Parts: sequence; C-alpha cells; structure tokens
Amino acid sequence: MKSVLKQIIAKNKQEERDLRLARQAEIENPKTADDRRSFLKKTALGGIAMTSMVGLGIEETIAQTTSKVSRMSAPSELKITDMRYALTNVMGGTAIIKIETNQGIYGLGEVRDAADVRYALFLKSRILGKNPCNVEKIFKSIKQFGGPARQAGGVCAVEMALWDICGKAYNVPAWQLLGGRYRDKVRLYADTPQARSSEEQKKLIDYRMNTQGYTWLKMDVAISSLPPDSGTLVNDKFWRDDNGRLSQWGDARNYMSYGNTMHPFTQIQITEKGLEMLAQRVADVREMVGWEVPISTDHYGHFDLNNGIRLGKALDKFRLAWLEDMVPWQYTEQWRTISEALETPTTTGEDIHFLENFKPIIHNRSVDIVHPDLASSGGLLETKRIGDYAEEFGIGMAMHQAGTPVSFMANVHCAAATQNFLALEHHSVDVPWWESLVKTVGGFKMIDKGFATVPLTAPGLGIELDEEVVKAHLHPSDKTFFKSTEEWNELRSHDRTYS
Repeated sequence: MKSVLKQIIAKNKQEERDLRLARQAEIENPKTADDRRSFLKKTALGGIAMTSMVGLGIEETIAQTTSKVSRMSAPSELKITDMRYALTNVMGGTAIIKIETNQGIYGLGEVRDAADVRYALFLKSRILGKNPCNVEKIFKSIKQFGGPARQAGGVCAVEMALWDICGKAYNVPAWQLLGGRYRDKVRLYADTPQARSSEEQKKLIDYRMNTQGYTWLKMDVAISSLPPDSGTLVNDKFWRDDNGRLSQWGDARNYMSYGNTMHPFTQIQITEKGLEMLAQRVADVREMVGWEVPISTDHYGHFDLNNGIRLGKALDKFRLAWLEDMVPWQYTEQWRTISEALETPTTTGEDIHFLENFKPIIHNRSVDIVHPDLASSGGLLETKRIGDYAEEFGIGMAMHQAGTPVSFMANVHCAAATQNFLALEHHSVDVPWWESLVKTVGGFKMIDKGFATVPLTAPGLGIELDEEVVKAHLHPSDKTFFKSTEEWNELRSHDRTYS
C-alpha cells in the first residue's frame, strides 16, 4: 500500500508542477484578460495535495482524496459573459436560453411557452458583467421589464438560469439554495386533451394512469366543444371566427377577438342544455377514472361570473380538484364571489407576475388554491415566496407548467422547497421526444410513475441539454442553435423607475 501511495504522490507532484507552470504562463501572457488573470491568481491549486497525506492512515487518506472539493469554481469571481438561445418546437415555439460565464459555468433557463425570446434578449445588456450568484439583486434590477403572463417570460428565464449557475458554482441542487426540501418526489398532474370520442378518451386516460402511472388528471370543460346551432349557447355566433370556432387563442393581432375579450364582456350565456352536455362530459371522465383520482378542470370559455357559478354548481357533485381561471385573475372580488358560491375549490394564477400581484387575491381569500406558472410568476425564489405567503392564509399552491424540461425541472426544485405545494402540471405527456431534450446529471429518472424525481445531489437544476435532440426539434421559424447575440449587448437606456 505504501509503495502505491508513493507512486500516487510522485505523479500528483508532477501534475501540480505542470499545472502551476501552465497557470503562471497564462497569467504572464499579455493577451490574458484582467478578469481571467485575477481568477487564476485567486484559484491557485486549492484542496489538499497528496504530499501532505504521507502521515495519514488509509481511512484518512481515502477520505481526503475523495472529498468533493471544487477546484475550478470561484463563485465570488463569476461574471456573466453571454446569453444565447435555441427555439424549440415545444408548445409551438418555446425558447431555451443559455447564460454563460467567465469560468465556463453556464445556466439554462426558459422563456415561457410560446412567448417571444426577445423578452429575454432585451435583458442581456442589463446583466452582462454581473455576478450571476447575486440572483435576487439581478432579479430586482430586471423585474420592471416583466408583465402579466408571457411578458414576464424573459425575467423568469434569466432567474432560472442564474439559479442553475449558482447551484453549479457551489455544487448543490437549486432546492438547497431555496432553504432545503420538504419532499424527495413531486406529484404531477397530467394535462389530458379532449378526445373526439369516448373510445379515444379512454385511450388517453389509460395511457396516463396505467402506462405512465399518473394519479392526478386535468381536463378541459369548454363551451367551444359544444356543437354550433345546438341550442347550448346564447350570443355565441357573434364571436365565432371565420372557421366557425370560439377560439381561445385566435388572431393575436385582433384586439377585439373572442380570445382577447375579457370574460364579462362577451355576454355569452350557457343554456340548460349546454350545462347538461358539459356535466355529462365530466361524468363520463369521472366514470373512467373512478373517485380516488383528483380531476382538475380548465378552459371553460369566455363568459361572466353568473354563468361561471351556474357551471360550477352543475359540476360540484363530481368533487373536482378545482375550477381554474373561470374569470380573469385581475377580478379579485369576482373570484371571491365565485368561490363563496361553490363547493368545488377554485384556483387562478398562471398569468400573474410576481408576489405583489398575488397579494390581493391571497389577502381577499378569493381562491382556495394559487396556481402560479414559474415562467411568469418570477422564477424559483419568487414562486416559493408566493407559496409561503399563501400558506400563511391557509391557501395551497399548485403549479402550472407547459414548457420544456428546463422550466419543468425549475418547477420541481421550487415545489420540493415549498411546504404547501399540491401538484405540478405536465403538459407534454403525449410528446415522445420531450424528456429526451435533456440528460439528467447522474442519470436519475426525471419522471417516474406520475412523480418527478427531486435531484438529491446533482448541482443547479440537475440537467444538461442533449444538443442533438434539441437540434432535431427546433421550431421551423428559427433553426439557429445558440447563435451569437452580440446585437443585444449594448445598454441604451437608464432604467431607474423613480426620480
């Protein structure tokens, strides 16, 4: 054993000499940048050399040689040097951003599903040169550029990437930086699209529950699915598009379209026949899944709170997990009216940005459950704050998520660190290549029997991109892959919001 140790010591001495000479040569090279030179000086061979272990026993020697000492990261010297992106084909165009640093550590973030990547690129000039580990400080400096729903996508993408960098720099999972974890796995609810027939619906549900192991489902109960001219709706013809549809999304440029008109202002009403048809749809799904499985509902359509209450009462008997986004989140008092009228829990929040905009609905106890989308609500730390704040008022937190595995894993870390968490959405159950966009660090299984795995040791978000898979699933409108974004480097304004 001693002869083996001597060989290791001699080899280690030579490696240390070679590395020291290489570092010194780089320091003395006039082409070496000042920040790189400073980094090299401050990170000169750390840890314990093998030469200092000659007097140790074998147990102590093994303990020293296997200790997790990071020799390549000096967090206090980290600086942001670049931001680039790749536009994936998830949800019709969801951008993953990569924030790079002067030490080779990079972080992954995501601009919320189908939002413009320029929401993030706009922020590049405001974060270059900053230390990415000052997450809260950077977040406060850029949050003024985040608005409701997808307008906050850039701010949240940056925040995600910063926690990824910070975790890698300190070699800990992101949940540890949020204060620790409450759980080792995160319960998921599977988004389940409405099928054209009961047979197709059974196949979708069977795949989720029996093949994938999900224990919580979500379904749409939409007036748009009711047949036109069937006596189920009043005043719907006025709002139908050229194809005869009540399109929730529709033409983004048409401000006066059905999808862009807030619910109280359409004057669409649901007839008794319409209520019966929607209730029957829920009854069919309840029969398929049984009473043990929570069923959440969403995407009802744009109608006022009176019709929302009528629909809610028609569905109360099915003991649904929640009624989601029945009216716009801004109508705090209307939400309270709906919640007090119904037995079924209510929820909203996927389009609310930052804690200050959740406070009125929490203070007023307008809903039973808050439902932030981390890619809009402010990222990991801000969303945990939302959950913690809601907990003080006896309100639980579920989490909306419809993006790539990057935002998915950001949500997993946040959910692990938040006590009143209920369930996290998985929106891409039927997309076969979705999970393979990333590789997990250490090889843990990202989703297992309806639960997401919380990485216990993998640093940061715990994932790396599988670049070949990402390249194979770029959005047709932008096939570039983390190209240069130098045109976004220049800061052209003073952003202070007060005089």
